[in-house]
Amino acid sequence: MPKTIPLMKQQLTAKEEMLMNVFWQHGPLFIRDLIAYLPDPKPHYNTVGTLVKFLEEKGFLERVPMANSFMYKVKISERQYRGNTISNVVSKYYDNSYASLVSQFVEEDKMNLEELKALIRTIENGKK
Repeated sequence: MPKTIPLMKQQLTAKEEMLMNVFWQHGPLFIRDLIAYLPDPKPHYNTVGTLVKFLEEKGFLERVPMANSFMYKVKISERQYRGNTISNVVSKYYDNSYASLVSQFVEEDKMNLEELKALIRTIENGKK
């Protein structure tokens, strides 16, 4: 039985996505640890805290009480987010047709025949 993917009603802003990339790469983090992974100049603790709160409200993160602080862990994997984002693009621009999306890649020489054949083999092997 396939794993149910939570419905993501909202997309990430660029700053939120930057934070989520850190969570996806490093796992559960406290805000101070998250800041340590961010590039210089480091944003202020309160700024990061506000963004993390938004990510929690959007359902991307879960807050876990730890002593007198909170650790945040991912609720939606990077793969789930990417898949949902692609689904939204296909729905909005390709009338829910993944074939139309792939066709555009082929027509614009962004996917060659060998890549297309490999994709077909993957699909066929997955159906068995």
